[in-house]
Amino acid sequence: MLPTNKTTLDGKLKKNTDYIYQKLGLDVTFDIIIREFKIGNRKVAFAFIDGLTDADQMLWIMKNVMSAEQEEKTPITAEKIRLYMLPYGDIEKIHTLEDAVHEILTGKTVFLIDGEKEAIVLDIRKYPAREPAEPEIEKITRGSQDGFVETLLFNVGLIRRRVRDPGLRTEVMQVGNRSRTDLSIVYIEDAVNPELLDEVKKRLNNIDVDGIPMAERSLEEFITESNWHPFPEVRYTERADVAAVHLFEGHICIVVDTSPSVMILPVTLFHHMQHAEEFRHTPLVGIFMRLVRMLGILISVFLIPIWLLLAMNPDVLPEALEFIGPEEEYTIPLFIQFILANIGLEMLRMASIHVPSPFSTALGLVGALLIGEIAVEVGIFVPEVLLYVGILAIGIFATPSWELGLANRFAHMFILILSGLLGIYGFVGGTLLVLFLLIKLKSFGLPYMWPLIPFNAKALFGMLLRKPVTAKGKRQSFLDWAPFRK
Repeated sequence: MLPTNKTTLDGKLKKNTDYIYQKLGLDVTFDIIIREFKIGNRKVAFAFIDGLTDADQMLWIMKNVMSAEQEEKTPITAEKIRLYMLPYGDIEKIHTLEDAVHEILTGKTVFLIDGEKEAIVLDIRKYPAREPAEPEIEKITRGSQDGFVETLLFNVGLIRRRVRDPGLRTEVMQVGNRSRTDLSIVYIEDAVNPELLDEVKKRLNNIDVDGIPMAERSLEEFITESNWHPFPEVRYTERADVAAVHLFEGHICIVVDTSPSVMILPVTLFHHMQHAEEFRHTPLVGIFMRLVRMLGILISVFLIPIWLLLAMNPDVLPEALEFIGPEEEYTIPLFIQFILANIGLEMLRMASIHVPSPFSTALGLVGALLIGEIAVEVGIFVPEVLLYVGILAIGIFATPSWELGLANRFAHMFILILSGLLGIYGFVGGTLLVLFLLIKLKSFGLPYMWPLIPFNAKALFGMLLRKPVTAKGKRQSFLDWAPFRK
């Protein structure tokens, strides 16, 4: 039964095309085409968007329809055209004018026939797209270089190429009352937790917004439980092999059209510390790389606050560590110097994004050498401040997840300010508050600090150390947790 709020296609072709003309504003819109012609003694029309349709396939279909034998053309019906004149794979029928407009806006071609109260929809879309290329963020020295692009179908194809499991499901839905953005929920049916899947679908179906122009980033704010903390509750990847590994473990991937990043959920803090490079080398080398990355993450959060505490309390230093602390006199408090240096580092990072690529290296040299050296000479910074801020920057860039790196910046600044104002009490208090937030945080109902809290020794060992592939189980017990609801 047709919905009561939709208008059934009229038997007269002109009324149908007039509705499309009016609804889509064809008097001012140049890229929507309605091509009318005759098959036998009956008028027909193709309605499509010029920039989203494969012209070669359109020409082939029109030639095939026009060259049909006379006995095939008379009498002409939608069913006869669909079965005998359109030997094309992706064909469906629609019965309402609203559906016709919607299909045209998605890039499909609607075939209207005079005297018929149904239309044929052909999926001969050809989106403007770039070819898969090496991911910009998740680069590796050895391995595949075909990263995700901005086209949904391409990205799902890259995943399916690596997951030839008959249980792989790629459900499609649309989000946004006006944008109608396509997205695909990708999972392996017998590996995913059904309660998790139901919860994800429920949150997606509850989204009520005009559009998600920022694609997966806008989507994240709707489906995660809280937006007022910096730590990422989902993981993004630009690599199809990374998405495939998580699918095998029982995770869910959400692929959003127009985005070259795929969302992985649920995740823990430790998922953000892993990188594909670790699995492209021997286990021992992979373990070393992962431990170095984790050290870089700890450095990006705690190194400067700890140095600041020791520099402010030189009497507690043993003789072997007496070199810690500034040797020169300074007028600006050290923690203020670090805050200014952190802000300068962040401004330099933002500027390097906005300038053309050939100038980004020069900009970094100007910021690091020229401005930094002059700042030391005029007494704004002591040399040690620039040294430790430089080490901080290395720790941030060593963090595999860009989102986690930004979150760690907030945690670092928070602990730094409290340490500068309250000393050891501020450091301990700030660290405990950040830890409490991480313990309280959940990713789709699952503990963010698992397997550390709640403790699971076997799983923690696998998270901290890169185990041989032959030693990995089918999936992590983390995904068998049941409490997915709030």
